[in-house]
Amino acid sequence: MLKYILKRLGLSLLILIGVSLILYILVRMMPVSFVQDKINMINQGGAQVPQEVIDAMYKMYGLDDSSFFGILKGYGSWLWALLQGDLGTSWKYGGPVLDEIVSHMGTSFIIAFISMIFEYLIAIPLGVTAATHQYSIRDYVVTILVMIGISLPSFFFGRFLQSTLAMNLRWFPPAGLEDVSKGYTGIMVTLDQLWHVMLPIFVMTILSIGGTMRYMRTNMLEVLNADYIRTARAKGLPESKVIYKHAFRNTMIPIVTMLAGVLPSLFSGAMITEQVFDLPGIGNIALSAMQAGDIPFIMGYNMFLALLSVIGVLLSDLMYAVVDPRVKLY
Repeated sequence: MLKYILKRLGLSLLILIGVSLILYILVRMMPVSFVQDKINMINQGGAQVPQEVIDAMYKMYGLDDSSFFGILKGYGSWLWALLQGDLGTSWKYGGPVLDEIVSHMGTSFIIAFISMIFEYLIAIPLGVTAATHQYSIRDYVVTILVMIGISLPSFFFGRFLQSTLAMNLRWFPPAGLEDVSKGYTGIMVTLDQLWHVMLPIFVMTILSIGGTMRYMRTNMLEVLNADYIRTARAKGLPESKVIYKHAFRNTMIPIVTMLAGVLPSLFSGAMITEQVFDLPGIGNIALSAMQAGDIPFIMGYNMFLALLSVIGVLLSDLMYAVVDPRVKLY
């Protein structure tokens, strides 16, 4: 087990270094320039920025040398700072990138975590019942409903709920994380924030149920056609015991693969949903940083996601030994 973990950690480190190199080169090639945007804003105000000042600004931000060796030099400096835990300073927000990520990922985590719980609580039973009643009316109804959910764009569905349930019916707050005009204190602040995130949670849950349900249905159908399931039925075991004791556990083995993407999804934020509902989550501020060409934030945010993805894959591999006793880690 220890040898396997050390081997995977070494491989993960190489993957992160490769991702960092590709990421740095791609970000340096972005058509959006934060410095150029600042210069354009100054020029629109009526002032003319001298070329010497422009050159000094590019040098200050480390963008003065766009040659191949200049990019490699900048990458080396950035990687060394990254290894020391320094993700740089955000040009747009003016603070350390790491502090910006930590201060805003809490909102994204709460929304994603709650929606993930509802997703699995709804999608797994739907997938099981659709598989055990294949080609029945129940199967067709469940499949049609989840296909509708998959087909809905998040921005359209979010705007639709925001318009109908929030603005027209006034059942939910339309946007934001809290209502500062109420002057709530203590536990009321938390309850008000939870009430504000109900619609975003509902949007994320509905849009994510479909994929998980179809995945669960497919896995359950494969397991139900296995020889050992037929043997269990031939022994006269109750159908509920066959499904939930023998079949269901083996359907969880492929589901573990999906857990590799759970960790980054919990902390990365939902850019479009957070933008629609104007939530101060990490996805919303990351989108604003990308639109502004905030290179340090973009690189720090994506390396943060890459790290979470690698950790998620490692945890997923280790979980195989828990759900499948045939798997041994060496």
